[in-house]
Formats: sequence, C-alpha cells, structure tokens
Amino acid sequence: MYLNCHSYYSLRYGTFSEVELLKLAIENNVNCIALTDINNTSACMNFVQQAKKQNIKPIIGVDFRNGNTQQFIAIAKNNKGFENINHYLSSFLESKTAIPEKPKFLEEVFIIYPFEKVLELNLTSFAENEFIGISIAEINKLRFSYLKKYEDKLVIQQQVTIRNKKDFNAHRLLRAIDNNTLLSKLPKTEECLETDVIHSAEVLQKYFKEFPFVITNTKRLLQQCTIDFGFDTARKNQNLQVYCHSFDEDYKMLLQLCNDKLHKRYPIPTEKVHARLQKELKVIIELKFVSFFLINYDIINYAKKNNFFHVGRGSGANSIVAYIIGITDVDPIELDLYFERFINPFRASPPDFDIDFSWKDRNTVTQYIFDRFDNVALLATYNTFKYRAVVRELGKVFGLPKEEIDKLSKRVAGHKLDDISKLVLKYGKLIEGFPNYVSVHSAGVLILDKPIHYYSATSLPPKGFATVQFDMNIADDVGVFKFDILGQRGLAKIKDALAIIKENNPNAPEIDITDIERFKKDKKINNLLKTGGAIGAYYVESPAMRGLMQKLQTQDYLGLVAASSIIRPGVSGSGMKEEFIKRHRFPEKRKEAHPILLEIMPETYGVMVYQEDVMKVANKFADLTLGEADVLRRGMSGKYRSVEEFKAVEDKFVSNCRKKGHKDALIFEVWNQIKSFAGYAFAKGHSASYAVESYQSLFLKCYYPIEFMTAVLNNGGGFYSAEHYIHEAKMCGALIELPCINHSDHANKVKGKTIYLGFGYLKNVEQLTIQRILTERQLFGDFLSLDNFMDRIAISIEQVTALIRINAFRGMKVSKTALLWKATFKLNTTKTKQVQEQVKLFHSQHQNFEIPPLSNHWLENVYDEIELLGFTIHDYFSLVTDTFCPHIKAKEMPQFTNQNVLLYGQLVTTRFNKTSQGKLMRLSTFIDIDGNYFDAVHFTDVVSLYPINGMGIYACYGKITNRFDFCSMNVLKSKKMSIASDPRF
Repeated sequence: MYLNCHSYYSLRYGTFSEVELLKLAIENNVNCIALTDINNTSACMNFVQQAKKQNIKPIIGVDFRNGNTQQFIAIAKNNKGFENINHYLSSFLESKTAIPEKPKFLEEVFIIYPFEKVLELNLTSFAENEFIGISIAEINKLRFSYLKKYEDKLVIQQQVTIRNKKDFNAHRLLRAIDNNTLLSKLPKTEECLETDVIHSAEVLQKYFKEFPFVITNTKRLLQQCTIDFGFDTARKNQNLQVYCHSFDEDYKMLLQLCNDKLHKRYPIPTEKVHARLQKELKVIIELKFVSFFLINYDIINYAKKNNFFHVGRGSGANSIVAYIIGITDVDPIELDLYFERFINPFRASPPDFDIDFSWKDRNTVTQYIFDRFDNVALLATYNTFKYRAVVRELGKVFGLPKEEIDKLSKRVAGHKLDDISKLVLKYGKLIEGFPNYVSVHSAGVLILDKPIHYYSATSLPPKGFATVQFDMNIADDVGVFKFDILGQRGLAKIKDALAIIKENNPNAPEIDITDIERFKKDKKINNLLKTGGAIGAYYVESPAMRGLMQKLQTQDYLGLVAASSIIRPGVSGSGMKEEFIKRHRFPEKRKEAHPILLEIMPETYGVMVYQEDVMKVANKFADLTLGEADVLRRGMSGKYRSVEEFKAVEDKFVSNCRKKGHKDALIFEVWNQIKSFAGYAFAKGHSASYAVESYQSLFLKCYYPIEFMTAVLNNGGGFYSAEHYIHEAKMCGALIELPCINHSDHANKVKGKTIYLGFGYLKNVEQLTIQRILTERQLFGDFLSLDNFMDRIAISIEQVTALIRINAFRGMKVSKTALLWKATFKLNTTKTKQVQEQVKLFHSQHQNFEIPPLSNHWLENVYDEIELLGFTIHDYFSLVTDTFCPHIKAKEMPQFTNQNVLLYGQLVTTRFNKTSQGKLMRLSTFIDIDGNYFDAVHFTDVVSLYPINGMGIYACYGKITNRFDFCSMNVLKSKKMSIASDPRF
C-alpha cells in the first residue's frame, strides 16, 4: 500500500536504511512496500534481497525530483521497467540537466504524479500507466477537487521518510547540511512533512474508507509489479559469460593460448607443470570461468601492445594459467602457490585479478575496456558521515562557534556541554554512518552480460566513465563481480626511468626490464635490500620495510617476498614477525619450532607468514581439503567473518585434529596463531607480484640511480617528500640545479649527472606561462637576456619576479637584485593582470637603466627557494645557528649499543603509532650531517614532552638499541635547532 518510501540513500534526506524500512513494514503488518529513493537506486537490489528473506513483496522505483521539488514517482512493473527507469534517470544524472514535469512514456513503468503537481499543471488527461497520488494529508483537498472524478487514476501516495519526531529532527538537520544553512533559516519547502510516516495497513485503509476506489487502485497497481534479481544460494554469475561467440570457442581459445605460450614460461616443462596446467584448466572449464581469463588476457594484451607496464597481483598469481598467458609474472610452481587460494569448487563467486597499471595509463586502459565491451560501468562506493565530519556539520547548522566545534569533534576531556552541544552529539550519533555522498570505487570495473541499467542508474563523475549507484557488497550478492583495474606510480617510475636513460645515455645497451631472473641473482641489487638502499623503489622504501630488510639481511627474491608479508599487522601483531626474524638469522633457533609445523612450513621455519600457510596447516595439520581450507581462510577475513561460520570452522578444525591424535594444547596454540593473523596476512602471490616490480625498480636504482631518482620525482615521489628524494639523488652523485630558463622543462630533466628541477615546482608561475616558455624556446632557441625573454613571452610582473627570485636567469650573469629592478622598470605594474598575448611585429627599443651595484646574501636565496619551491637545495645543517655539542654520526651507532648518545638529524618523516595499551608513541626517521639515515622512537613517557614541530634539524639524545644488527635510538630528550633567519626581515 506504500508507493513512495525513502531510505537514507535519498542522500541528506532519508533517515534510516532499507533494512529498517522492511522492519517498519513488518511492525505495521504491511506485506508489500515500494522503495523509491530520490534520484537514486543504490539500495534497490539489497532491498529486494532482504525483502524476500522477510516474506515481503518488494517494489522498486525512483522518486524523480529537482532539488526538493517532486516531479513524479516511477514504479517498475518488472525488471524491464526498472531498466527503463534507470536508463531515463541516468540521462539526467549524466547530463546534469533538470528533470521535466512530465516524463516520456516508459514501457513497463507506472508514473504517479503528486496531487499538488497535478493541480499545478492542471492535468486533465492521463495515459494508461499514469496515476494521481494522494497522501493522508491531502484527503480533505480531494473532497473539493476536480480530480475526485478520476476514480480509476487515484492511488495512495503516503510518503514514508521518517519514523518519529527524532527522525524528523534528524531529517531537518540533514536538509540544513545539504543546503549549507543554519537550521533556523532552513525553508519549510526543503523539509518533508511531520506526517510522512508509516501507518498500519488497517489504519491506512480507515483513512481512505471514504474513497474505496483509491485503495482498490493501489492494490491493483501493486499486484501488477514483480521484481527479481536471482537472489538465492545458486545465484548466477552476471558477468560477461562468453568472450568469443560460444563457450566452446572460448574453451578452445584458452587451450590454444596455453599451448602457444607454455614454452616461453617453461622452456622444458616438467611433468609437475603439465599436471598443474591440466588440473587448473579442468576447474576453470567446469566452473565456467573461461571468459574471465580471456577478458583479462584481452586487457593485458592491449596494454602490452601499447607498451603499458602492468602487474597482475593478488591471489591471481596462484594460477599457472594466468602466468602462462601473461596476466601475471609470478611462477606458482617456483613459489609453491596453491591454485585453491584463487579458485576452488567451494567458491561461489568468480576469481578476481588485481591488475595494476601506471597512473598515467590507467584511464587509457579503462577507456579501452569501455570501447571493447558492451555493458561496462565503474563500481560505486559510499562515503559515510564520520564522527568528526558530522559533528562539524551539525555544529555549523546549529551556529556554534568554531572553538566549540573543535572541542566537540576532538572529544576534549572535561569539556562541559551546554544544551546545544548535547543536541549536536545526540544527532551526530544518529547520523554517523549514514551515506553522505556517492563516489567511485578505487578499482572496480563491471563487464556484464545484461545492460548496466538492468541493475542501476548511472552517473558521470569527472573522469567521464559511467558509474553505477551500488557498492561492491551489493554487487557480490547479486552476482555482479568486479574486475580490479588500479593505477599506481611505481610502474610509471619504471617506464619514465627507461625513457630518461635512453635520452641521457643514447649509447647504453638496451635494457630488458622483464629479465627478472637476472635481477634476482644480481648481488649489487640484493645489496641494496640488505643495506637499506631501497629509497624510491616501489613497495620497499618505507622506514619500517627498510629496517625489517636490514634485520633480516634480505638478499634474495624469496626473502623479499617474506619481508613483504611479515610486516603486515597480523604477523607483526601476533609476535610471529620477531620469531621469524630470529629463526631466519640464527638457524639454531629453528629447532624451537614445533616439528609438525616445521615439516609443514620449512621455508618459513614453522612460522605462518602467508595466507597460504593457513591453508597448508588446515590441510596437513587438520586434514581439511584445500578447498575447505580456503573457506577457513576466507571465514577469518574481515569481509566474510560471521559468528556462525567462524564457530563451525573452528569446530571442524578442532574435531579433525583430535581425530588425528593432536593434543588440545597444541591444537589451540595453532588455532590461535591462525586466528591472530589470518584476516590480515597477505597472499604469497600478492607479495611475490610486488616483489617482481620492486626488483625492476631496484635494478634501475642500482645501475642508473640519477635517471631513476628523476623518474621518482617526476611521478610525485612515493613515501617521502620531493625534498628528500632530491637528497637521495645527491647521495647517488647527482648535481641539483634550480629551475633554469634555458635548461629546465615542466618536469625534472637530466643532463649527464645534473638534474635541472622543473618549472612545475614553482607555485607562482602559471601552467600556461610555462607552456609558452617551453614552446618559444623549442621553436626559436634559448633566451639571450631578460629583455629578449620579455620580448618573446607574455608574462606578468608577479610571474617574472618568481622566475628571477628562483635564479632562473642565472646564465645571463646578472645578479638577481639587478634583474628584479630591471623587470620592475620594464613592466607596467598597473597592467600585470592583463597580459598582452599577441605577438609583436617589431622588437621594442629597450631603455637601459643604470642600476648601482647591489649586494645579495646567500641566505636570501635559501628563503626564496623555501617560499617558491617549498624546500631548499642548500644543506640544512649549514643554516643552524645553535652550537653543535660533541655527538656521534649514524654510521657509528653500532659502536654505542645500549649507551646514551647525542645525534643531530634532519627530519625525513615522522608519524604517530599506538602501543598495545592504546597510548601514543612517535616513530621518526632522520638523516645526519653525512646524509645517512637513522631511526628514532619517542616512547609514551617522552612523546608529549619533546614534540616534533615540522621539518628541520633536531638534537636527539637517547639510548642506542641494536635489534638483529639494526640500530635505532630510544629518545630521552630532543630539541629542534634554531636556524638563521631571513636577513631581509
């Protein structure tokens, strides 16, 4: 009986979830109800799924509105009607145009016009599928309206948006947030009515007893509606089922690819390789996942043809089929990777590859997917109201001062609350977790059999790719499974480094960056791992990772794969990281492992490091099949965890172990190890995939460090700041030059061993001006003087001043100060905002100004660099004005283990961490005066006494600790050193 109900996916309007709506229906004895969110279909599929579980007949549609002005409601008669509604709504969402007062004819769709809208438009004729909606509040008006005679067109339209007064207040607050206005100034036209609530079926019929035909019409309309997406235990895979023209063609194509490409991966394939290949193909064909492999192969093949680098990672690296046809670059035989971790008969959903491309290439690949396949869209994700955000929004709506809002959002202890503040917290708690706005999933691409609008309306975010309105959880439930196409900077660094090397070293031998086997065995490359020299290399450059590799003395591929996994919270938090390091460094410690676990996991010394280890233990220790073992692994992950499933898995694990004769003490020790980290551990194939990319980066860092560091800088760096990557380039032998009119480009540029910083760092110079400079220089040669530059480039006084201050004209042998005066005299500063862009026919005659000799202090250059670039290329230690006391250097730390010493360091990076008791501590990385790294920890007792206040030089006094030959400092005291001030001020 309810044709117009909202969930909180009517963004910043609705006040409860679609599940809560179904609870309301049950409480009010309503067995059929329609969800019609405002210009949104996000909740529709989950609503249908949950309704059927509750034995409620679901109806779905859309409440079409411009702002808060309701135009009409569209109700889907069936799935085709829902598709038509989605298609129609999408035309407005994608074009960002207003919705008309009357829609075009939509097949298999009922249109309901609000009573007031019909009166406003003075409608007198209605199509067969069009109706007039009457709410309880409008019954009196109907008695005296000309619309009363349309007995066959009147239906109940009792809007349901709120449950009670509290919901109504929350609704008004959401509307005020949406309108960015004070609650006291929110127009009534922006609100729903306090009567927009649900009533029991009996009460609703009493309201309309005077007009029984309205009840009859409503029931008849509802009876004609039915919707189904195949929600059940045997849900169908809705992805594109056939890549070629038939399943047989797909099957033959996959076999042919494997046969053609087998010998490239395995020149002399062993029986083990053949057996594994046949086993995988059998499962892939039985589970009908052939098209999934071929679609991914198609995408990778396109990328390779266009010289786009990629990494196929995640559990997909466990497949020999994926390895042979080139989707991944990790050999599952070499690493003993279980195919069942990727695909097994127990898994209802298709497997998924995570495929990384360069951040520069990802959009091109995505466009190819949209062009290549018919039914494609990006997956959505919802940003919800978080505590701090909602408190800030509500604080503004109530008109609280900023100071009060800050205290509320930070939950300041002992802060006394007035009545308004209490209201903010009360409604903040209610609204927290509501969807706030829809965004695009970071990686998910949908490639489906049916049209996208069969499932959802779509919008066009800024990148211009159609995006559905539902998220990955709803997608999985209905059998819509995503392809993960991601962008990362590591691959762009590799690609750009190769181009820079070719330009800077034209006679250098060709580099085969895919020759991973050679890189793995290169001692110089492996030495970078064990000595902490991996700055700039993707995935292995963070202080924690570099410190771990030094503790492990990592010097091979498998060691790097292990390090990538044990740094994860699960292994680290369970204490197994420390145990693994011990057993790795000191072979005699391996005897402490339980013999059964050591036999199961000899490669990791009886320590569970990878997700696959959970499967190994479940399989060999508890006699679960590998398929069941993967169910156990997934049952422990955050995504799939449920109390019932977890308990059932635990019971089976324990029962099987007891049957094998294991003692309870051992059973529960092993089980607790699994439980402590299974949800956080990496798939071994995932770590191995990234390790391949790390080796490619490390090869470039090892043999072409200056070019590689330039590529790192040109791709936005990574874990560290641009300033620090410039320092690393210096340590690699580079000479750093500030932006130069005749040598620099927009990006950083290498000539020999000199890196010319790019104009892109100059925040005060516009993109268009930089483009003019580069184009002019390319077409007509270098700039000969300031006069020559200003003749050729249309530029404002502000921008030419920035170029002079950064010393970009230094090749002209005139001081910065003199150039600044000349530029000021030559440019009419009253016209700086209107730059003359037309090319001059004749060169101007320049008047030469006599400028007396002007002095320039070197510190002025430092502060100009800091202001214009955000950093200086000068040595920070030379700026310190405080006296340096006797101290040691980073390289000497091992000689002072367990002693209190003084170290001076320039801050590289710092972050807070929490102890197991929830207290704050600080982890910092510094470089000493020689440019060498050291790590320092401010534990909880000193972290607040000695804060780190931004970049600079710090005196760090503390105790040197040595863990597995890796030294760091436990800080007892620290102080930021004073530096010389700008002499101009």
